Amino acid sequence: MSTLENLTNDSALISQKTIAHYDQNAVPYYEGTKDHDVSQNIDALLRAIKTKPPFHILDFGCGPGRDLQTFTKLGHIAIGLEGSEQASQIARTKSGCEILVQDFFNLNLPESAFDGIFANASLFHIPKKLLPKVLGNL
Repeated sequence: MSTLENLTNDSALISQKTIAHYDQNAVPYYEGTKDHDVSQNIDALLRAIKTKPPFHILDFGCGPGRDLQTFTKLGHIAIGLEGSEQASQIARTKSGCEILVQDFFNLNLPESAFDGIFANASLFHIPKKLLPKVLGNL
């Protein structure tokens, strides 16, 4: 089996396991993280964007939508990307934002649509050997 086939198989298995976990635990995950303060991470992203607000932000791995709500309250246009359908449903309900349900390893994003990408606690689901591909797609 080639290296490319191994990477493809690895990414499919990782996605399947990760998405299943978040589908099964979407509500407890929301309850356990809804009050986490990640404002310093949000502030760091917003300071780094060099265009005029409001910014178009992709929340990569948005989970149940906590940070989407913050970006929206700050006057920005936030879109979530989440692999878990269950977490996506919570995110839509809580944030009112558009949520793209996509596998991190098979992204289909509009070109040049975002001023910034927020990936708070989502990239650790991607093995180091697959990270360049995912970041390149973003």
